[in-house]
Amino acid sequence: MAYYTSNAEHPIDILNIKGLEARVKARMEPGAFGYIREGAEDEWTLRENTRSFEDKYIVPRVLRGISHADLSTSIFGIPLSTPVIEAPSAAHGLAHVKGEVDTAIGAAKAGTLFAMSTYGSTDLEEAAKAAPGAPQFFQIYMSKDDGFNEFLIRKAVRAGVKAIIMTVDSTLGGYREEDIATHFQFPLPMPNLAAYGNADGKGKGISEIYAAAKQDFVPSDIGKLKRLSGLPVIVKGIQSPEDALIALDAGADGIWVSNHGGRQLDGGPASFAVLPSIAKAVNKRAPIIFDSGVRRGNHVFKALASGADLVAIGRPVIYGLNLGGAEGVKSVFDHFNKELSITMQLAGTKTIEDVKKTELI
Repeated sequence: MAYYTSNAEHPIDILNIKGLEARVKARMEPGAFGYIREGAEDEWTLRENTRSFEDKYIVPRVLRGISHADLSTSIFGIPLSTPVIEAPSAAHGLAHVKGEVDTAIGAAKAGTLFAMSTYGSTDLEEAAKAAPGAPQFFQIYMSKDDGFNEFLIRKAVRAGVKAIIMTVDSTLGGYREEDIATHFQFPLPMPNLAAYGNADGKGKGISEIYAAAKQDFVPSDIGKLKRLSGLPVIVKGIQSPEDALIALDAGADGIWVSNHGGRQLDGGPASFAVLPSIAKAVNKRAPIIFDSGVRRGNHVFKALASGADLVAIGRPVIYGLNLGGAEGVKSVFDHFNKELSITMQLAGTKTIEDVKKTELI
């Protein structure tokens, strides 16, 4: 059976990011929408990811002569127009016929970073060609097959990606009841799997796809990816200071604080709750990227003030993609930037470095 999804290509009006979810639900196939939206088990951690931002307060500073905010920043020497980047996520083709091609274009138009997933609906080299010259990272779900890992890394290097994201919190999928209730199976192929001659994922559930993934991660895997790629390696899925230090000592060039958007271990802490302790342990030895639950500009501000260097968004990008294609993706980043700019100016901070020096209470 053919799978039909959005082909919209236009900017979208956004009152707030939270409101996008209902708009997308009303126009998307239920199983596909559930796969994108859901969290694990009772979704407690999913909810805590956003609620936890209420536990900290921004103390506004005045009389600082600030007429506008400057959102520009960088990572690994790569200039970005905003600290808000796209978090890698699977199967953008569920949301839009052009999938990751439009996401990459939208992120490039916003002056920010696109991260391609192993489980994308688009070949990673095709996504790179869609936005020539724009910075892109590649997220690898390492396989039990070392030959496949090497194939993917070499493919990513040829595509010109600037860093490798090594996801370590997904040795298997969390227990996601919505997928079970809808009997969700991926209706579209995953070209990065098919390119190696593997089964392309079409007609499979996420648990079947994860069955081929590596489960027995060890610190030396970080060095393997560094040697294969010759690129910075960011370890994604860090939720404890101890693991951050282990990753750094093994050669990690970046730490990505994330609980996978509440999609894996339910009952674990919100990402924002553990960010300050991880940042203290890292002590500026490497950049920190943060995700999970970010829905407001003030959430971005609070994450930066708590030790993050960049803040990634996942579901909001996919919702923007569904509603407006590449321009919808750009609209989502524009809205976050608008809210962040207002927050920065009212808080008395002109630059992203000023935000990082802010103490929350």
